[in-house]
Amino acid sequence: MTRRKKISTPTIPTGVAPGANPSGLNRRAFLQGGLALTAATTGGKLSAAEPPLPWLHTPGAPLTNYGQPSEQERKVIRWITPNRQVPGNGVSWTPLHELEGIITPSGLHFERHHNGVPQIPADQHRLLVHGLTQRALSFSIADLLRYPLRTRLAFIECGGNSNAGWNLEPLQTKAGYLHGMASCSEWTGVPLSTILDEAGVAPEARWLVLEGADAIAMNVSLPLHKATDDCLLALYQNGERLRPENGYPLRLLVPGWEGVLNVKWLRRIELSREPVMARNETSRYTELQPDGKARQFTFVMGVKSLITTPSPGAVLSRGLHELRGLAWSGHGRIKKVEISVNGGKTWTQAELQTPVLPQCFTRFRLPWQWRGQAAVLKSRATDEAGNVQPERTKLIAERGRAGYFHYNAIVAWALDSDGELSHVYA
Repeated sequence: MTRRKKISTPTIPTGVAPGANPSGLNRRAFLQGGLALTAATTGGKLSAAEPPLPWLHTPGAPLTNYGQPSEQERKVIRWITPNRQVPGNGVSWTPLHELEGIITPSGLHFERHHNGVPQIPADQHRLLVHGLTQRALSFSIADLLRYPLRTRLAFIECGGNSNAGWNLEPLQTKAGYLHGMASCSEWTGVPLSTILDEAGVAPEARWLVLEGADAIAMNVSLPLHKATDDCLLALYQNGERLRPENGYPLRLLVPGWEGVLNVKWLRRIELSREPVMARNETSRYTELQPDGKARQFTFVMGVKSLITTPSPGAVLSRGLHELRGLAWSGHGRIKKVEISVNGGKTWTQAELQTPVLPQCFTRFRLPWQWRGQAAVLKSRATDEAGNVQPERTKLIAERGRAGYFHYNAIVAWALDSDGELSHVYA
């Protein structure tokens, strides 16, 4: 085990068989325990007395045109890592450790920009479809809004998310600042296949070259079979029009595939016989493997999970807790998530919170009684295609140490007897 701080040897729960619940608790016991704790803190009695509450007697704030989070939640923000040499180039991370459910608020969706956020007037933006088509077409945003719209939930994950896991030493920071280049939203727009049908795809076409309207003219290649399957020309996010940092007025949604393909501010689609071999599919997203070959066009994001509560930055108190986190896979639905409290010696299946949808965040939960012993917390996801989230040692053995993208190894948090958590390789 590699770690930054000294971690006591984990205590293996006694009398627990693999697959059993290490907490010895079910949902009813968890709720009963919570009631018992409440009674204990009030001396076993419930009192009607309460301190003066001024908000019960003073009129509140007036109506506003657009709601904002509570001032008390101002700490729930994206963490920004800018590129100091190139203003506008950088990343902002979703605080996964501060959120619940499966929907990421639009204002907390992670960002990856290469040359800043363009401010594009929607009435001046157009989408050009050309190349190996029967006819070249140009669509205004008003044109696209006339088509039947479709809505779905889906995650977007940067191919470089979690890449600190390739480091020799585990990075000590909060869960969302390690793995928060992944977010999940409700997206609404026009199926890309509808627009391609309008243009008429030539028989020899095999790829789409996608280009954004930002100052770097971001462009990448997408296989035609994926484009005609489930891709969406997204106009809305979480019920409202896209925000500028998420691609306003138009972006592409490529469910389950690496984030770089979900081109923001989409302005051009060219159908071609071959990929464009742009920077983000040659000098990036191409990795040397131990056998001397290189991985390229890996596309699909692997099955993945992590415990978000508790996680580094939190201090645990003894008693009943709910271990909870997120799982997702580009290959489809999450089939199961298992949790270990002893570094992977035994595993317990967690409850999957519905809905469980393809290419979407899935929330998992498991009650656990912590009695002050040292522990190593892990989660392991399996998707409906049979893919199992790998241990870090297995991933490195298969992919070598030259990796940067598609890191999806099991994440481990060490819990010491003082209730402090740290990121470890276990």
